[in-house]
Amino acid sequence: MNRVIDQYIRSEEEQDWVRKAEELAALFAGRATRHDQEGSFPFENFADLREAGYLKLTVPEEFGGNGISLYTLVMLQERLAYGDGSTALAVGWHVGQILHLQTTRKWPEAIFADLCRSVVSDGTMINTFASEAASGSPSRGGKPETTAVPADGGWRITGRKTFSTLSPILDRFVVSAYIPDEDCTDDFLIHWTDRVTLVETWDTLGMRATGSHDVVLNGVFVDKDMRLSGKGMDDGGGWLLHIPACYMGIAMAARDYALEFARSYRPNHMNEPIAALPSVQHSIGEMEIELRTARSLLYAAADRWDREIEDRPALKPELGLAKYVATNNAIKIVDLAMRIVGAASLSRNRPLERYYRDVRAGLHNPPMDSTVLHTLAKAALAETPL
Repeated sequence: MNRVIDQYIRSEEEQDWVRKAEELAALFAGRATRHDQEGSFPFENFADLREAGYLKLTVPEEFGGNGISLYTLVMLQERLAYGDGSTALAVGWHVGQILHLQTTRKWPEAIFADLCRSVVSDGTMINTFASEAASGSPSRGGKPETTAVPADGGWRITGRKTFSTLSPILDRFVVSAYIPDEDCTDDFLIHWTDRVTLVETWDTLGMRATGSHDVVLNGVFVDKDMRLSGKGMDDGGGWLLHIPACYMGIAMAARDYALEFARSYRPNHMNEPIAALPSVQHSIGEMEIELRTARSLLYAAADRWDREIEDRPALKPELGLAKYVATNNAIKIVDLAMRIVGAASLSRNRPLERYYRDVRAGLHNPPMDSTVLHTLAKAALAETPL
């Protein structure tokens, strides 16, 4: 039987990676309930990801990675999230940012090369911690209260970062910090030391196993060479499509659960399963519209980003649209799936209630809905009239 999720596979190489991702997703699905209930970090999932070579997927081939395309990354992230949304979103920040660093070359080449080799040889992971309680998301334009002050041979950085996904497992990370002496903000690569403290604050409605705790920096020393000045090339932010891919995977899992329930559940007053009911078929049709529309936009945006290298900055409206539609449609799909299953969908013994909680988080990942709408409006207003 042809599966909707397989519609966008283009090659045997992609098919091979899909099989690996689905094997991982099946393992993660078996652990997801426990980590969700405990709010614990799934270290074993990341050991499996490392063993499977997933952590080096976006590392350039010249450094021993696979150098996969954004299109392929979207495909694999969907499948991981089908098994466990938290793990998919968390690892997505790592593989996505490696892709971003590769395409923008915003880091000094030697530092990027060292990171890539460490990812390949040691399974090193990376993320950027930018959000703060007072300033909110950096995508909204807030100035960090974390500060960097000059020290002998480098910098001393002090502050507290929130939403620090992957923090329990990282030995290095990037922070944004304000430099009072220069009245500007810059990024710094920090290695975990005794002046870095993890404060386990992450206790949320959904995505409970991403390890997005607070990280406190108490005058941590950073070598002068670890100031990551320079913006590099503008890649349009295509790497952020790992986010809607994750929520599409969750929606697909909810859709498949509802389909199986509809095919198998037969109340004692019926002679056939509820899938025969016109009302249920109507809801299934609505799920398909939301799912297929979102995925067509998502894969089209990823494919254009891969191909239209010189025009990537101009793709921001399309990339934002793909994220907006995917995350909002994913919420609708999970809601429809729960309506099909009925009150039983609220049970913690079924995964639907976790999907329902997890999928809501997409609204709070960048770019936010208001930002996408503003970008689309600006693009429309800038058009030359016919």
